[in-house]
Amino acid sequence: MAPPVVRGTAAWRYFGDFRDALLAGQVLVLQVAHPIVAAGVRDHSDYREDPWTRLMRTVASLSIYVYGGTKGAQVEAERLRNLHRSFTGTADGRRYSALDPGAYAWVHATLVMAPVDAQRFFGRPLSASELDEYYAQMCGIGRILGVRERDLPPTWPDFERYYRETIAGFGPNETISTLFETIDTVRKPFSRMSDRRWSRLQKGYSSAQMFLIRATLPPELRALLGLQWTEEDAREFSRFCRVTRILGTLVPPPLRTVLMRSVGKLNVWLRAHPWAYRFFVRS
Repeated sequence: MAPPVVRGTAAWRYFGDFRDALLAGQVLVLQVAHPIVAAGVRDHSDYREDPWTRLMRTVASLSIYVYGGTKGAQVEAERLRNLHRSFTGTADGRRYSALDPGAYAWVHATLVMAPVDAQRFFGRPLSASELDEYYAQMCGIGRILGVRERDLPPTWPDFERYYRETIAGFGPNETISTLFETIDTVRKPFSRMSDRRWSRLQKGYSSAQMFLIRATLPPELRALLGLQWTEEDAREFSRFCRVTRILGTLVPPPLRTVLMRSVGKLNVWLRAHPWAYRFFVRS
């Protein structure tokens, strides 16, 4: 039985750390590198037309997994599976389903790895005991979400091996290219923001997002996708990591997750009060 996610445990401390947001682009690329996930996103996702709303929905859903309690995670898991049940189609002449066990497990795997990567890059790497506790907790959440037991490697070293081997089978695809184009041409997040102001901000946002993607992707996948990475890039990223690490230490540990925890609690309440959910969240 997985250890519960309560205050002070590894998943509680690291899953919602504000520095995890720096890996949002990396996680998206890793997810759509999977052929079935790529096909599902291509055929059924609206992120190209409204990426900001899609992002907010995703954050809301993720926050419930860890900070919404077991009941909240169970309700969200059922909602997600019902939502994705109709996401089917054809890719490379073969039928696919968004609930394909391997693809479903891979999406969860990227979310398991992201906080570990975030601490490795921007904080303090998790100790062996923290990794054991964190992974056991995330396996428990995976089971709630419907990931099959046989698709959850039993230990953290086994998971790392599975993660590397899965990535080794990936390569370029149309959905990754579309994702990069969307990052480069993303619309303004607020309708009231002037086009002139966004045109100045958008270039910096796109450049920073692509830099973080290139910096944090596994090197072998970065090379397969044709993303350049120079020694100067590596030095610049090292400086960025150092500054982010210092700034992170100035924030008390409980405050590092306060936003994600608050979003999780709010969304559990909203899910229990559909009228409020419809009011606050665009359907």
